[in-house]
Amino acid sequence: MPDYRRANVTGGTYFFTVATHRRQPLLTHDDVRQALREGIRKAKERFPFKIDAWVLLPDHLHCIWTLPEGDADFSARWGMIKRYVSQQCAARYCHSQRSSASRVRRMEAGLWQRRFWEHQIRDDEDYRRHVDYIHWNPVKHGYARHVKDWPYSTFHRFVSEGHYPPDGGGGEVSLDTDDSFGE
Repeated sequence: MPDYRRANVTGGTYFFTVATHRRQPLLTHDDVRQALREGIRKAKERFPFKIDAWVLLPDHLHCIWTLPEGDADFSARWGMIKRYVSQQCAARYCHSQRSSASRVRRMEAGLWQRRFWEHQIRDDEDYRRHVDYIHWNPVKHGYARHVKDWPYSTFHRFVSEGHYPPDGGGGEVSLDTDDSFGE
């Protein structure tokens, strides 16, 4: 059995990558986006956290969360969110032929990859690099020609808050170094 080690700094800020099972391109479907939005709302009610940055692509998402002081349990939050989305979307997207024997035994839906990837943000520069990566990701994967063209990200919020120029800098985005982004 693999020995997965997760970061566990309470009140920490983390970058996550979460992908669909077998990279199914369905996260940008309206019903899945709505279920994801509601799953996040429900998780935040029970286990508060702050979403610093976010991008949703068809088969994966990236985000940065900041957890409250004294709390490091991002796994419980992701479990709630993924479970809620799977329950809401099971009839349309979770088919038994997509599930392995292991997934059937564990009663896992076929919507999400079993695990997710996390990285603890170390400092302001690490934070800036990851926020830029999140917002640049749709361009990197060929879903948009310019960062500003992708509707499923917090880029537009960062523009309205003055952290990015409206055109995203015309190329790769770069955060204004004088601003505090985690507050």
